[in-house]
Amino acid sequence: MTSVFCGIDWATDHHDIALLDEAGALLDKLRIDDTPTGLSQLLDLLAQHGDSPENPIPVAIETSHGLLVACLRATGRPIYVINPLTAARYRDRYALSRKKSDHLDAKVLANILRTDLAEHRPLPADSHLAQAITVLARAHQDAVWDRVQTGNRLRSHLREYFPGFLTVFRHFREGLASSVTRTLLATAPTPTQAAQLTRPQLRAILKKAGRQREITGEVERLHTLLREPQMHQPPVIEQAMGTKTLALLRQFNAACASADDLEAATTTAFATHQDAEIITSFPGLGALTGARVLAELGDDHTRFTSPRALKAYAGSAPITRASGRKTTVLARHIKNQRLASAGYIWAFAALTASPGARAHYDRRRAADDRHVAAQRNLFNRLLGCLHHCLTHRIPYDERTAFPSTA
Repeated sequence: MTSVFCGIDWATDHHDIALLDEAGALLDKLRIDDTPTGLSQLLDLLAQHGDSPENPIPVAIETSHGLLVACLRATGRPIYVINPLTAARYRDRYALSRKKSDHLDAKVLANILRTDLAEHRPLPADSHLAQAITVLARAHQDAVWDRVQTGNRLRSHLREYFPGFLTVFRHFREGLASSVTRTLLATAPTPTQAAQLTRPQLRAILKKAGRQREITGEVERLHTLLREPQMHQPPVIEQAMGTKTLALLRQFNAACASADDLEAATTTAFATHQDAEIITSFPGLGALTGARVLAELGDDHTRFTSPRALKAYAGSAPITRASGRKTTVLARHIKNQRLASAGYIWAFAALTASPGARAHYDRRRAADDRHVAAQRNLFNRLLGCLHHCLTHRIPYDERTAFPSTA
């Protein structure tokens, strides 16, 4: 039975430690540097107060990242990540004057474990491969968001002096991210330069961008559209805007390359994981979306004790507010946003990949659910199936998931 509780108030260059006993009395405190020496001092302090592999002292901290957390996890002790907003609420219980210090924050974190240990969950015991997939999948998602943001800036800039360029490639699925689009824009960043491109030059641009089929037809289309009359900025301003376009294009190319490299690394790592086959057996879950789902769930299958807990974590399960005669059912906004984002893509893809998923969505729509609500309900259903399959180590089965449709 745990009788000592540790709270760590972390910072970039140092960390404050507080140890409390069952009665809330301060046993010891320490400030360590963010160095191997500081880690050794922390482990020695814990050992002096009864820490052992059989009965490790639990630790509360406000972050799940960093070398300190990684090293503490390697020792096998339970690490409880406390939301900073939660810690701020607890602080008011111990300091009515609203004073604040690093030492006080460390004591508050230790007190949270002492009084409400059962209300908080330790970090899951994910494998190193699962943690690596988490790093890659989240980095890829961030790179995609950066690519979208940079592309929007470039598109907004082009509308100011070269709107005709946007209409030329609006039928491309990749839009501005297409290699043809970026190669042509790098060659002719202004409407005047684009109108002067000859057919041989356009053919060379297409081949440089990797185009292999229907080159002649595309050359004629570009040659015609780029010469259509359009409004122009004054020549000096147009040239300056073209220079800015090249600068934005370099940033956009870097964002596209980062997203492509991280996608390849993510799918490669995901393919080697033991849960990949089960996850990709679900309709609508490919290698990339499946990697994002695994990244947020982890491979510690004891993390979620029930499908209901997983659904609440993903935000697909609604919340009910009941007071007196009034009961309101609302969408859940406190959730894992990355998992919810992957779930939206998953549910949307499942509509065409699974007859049962489509029938379930149609039933919700017939019951006056809006599109987003019906899709979230479908994601909720699929999450329950995923929890069952991962727990029992079985692949997805359409007849079992949607028996009425089968």
